[in-house]
Amino acid sequence: MQVTIIDYGVGNLRSLQRGLERADATVTISDDPDEIAAADALVLPGVGAFGECVRNSKPFHDVLVEAAEDTPILGICVGLQLLFTESTEGAPEGETIDGLDLIPGRVERLPSDDVKVPHMGWNQLTIERDHPLVDDIDEGDFAYFVHSYGSAVADHTVASCDYGFDFAAVAANEAGNVMGTQFHPEKSGDTGLTILQNFVEYARSYTEETVAAE
Repeated sequence: MQVTIIDYGVGNLRSLQRGLERADATVTISDDPDEIAAADALVLPGVGAFGECVRNSKPFHDVLVEAAEDTPILGICVGLQLLFTESTEGAPEGETIDGLDLIPGRVERLPSDDVKVPHMGWNQLTIERDHPLVDDIDEGDFAYFVHSYGSAVADHTVASCDYGFDFAAVAANEAGNVMGTQFHPEKSGDTGLTILQNFVEYARSYTEETVAAE
């Protein structure tokens, strides 16, 4: 299965590439909008501040919105946050910065009254609903997080995590083909490898069904 990682200047792309290759994907890293538009499956990484990632990824926004209609997309960490409607990070008080609005929801700062922010380290997942991305993931499995912002549990949530409040650790759109993890699967051991394998298998099945329908 060919998977394309979008290179917009953020994220540890080589680590992610190795993780996807371990999940039996053939991986391309690309900053070419035409190549990205033609991809069978896309991965949107992200490290750093939301606003910076929005600015850096702007050349690919139209491509991603169009791809979301018929292509499996996986966002990772801030890459997932970009898929949401909006974020309060870096915005004046009471305002937000627009995301891609491919998954309805708002990204907000984790409450720091009872926990240390950023949330950094291993934490447990709670499965909220069925989705192919969490096949063979068990209740209480651990994943590795590094973030200060997240989206509260809502209809988009596939798996949650409790850190000061319950936030979406895995989310997906209504159609199911646009999805993401707030944690880093490439750093999350067997749990992360299972997530990446599930995405690759989902993308393979999705592509086969699309070809058969044509």
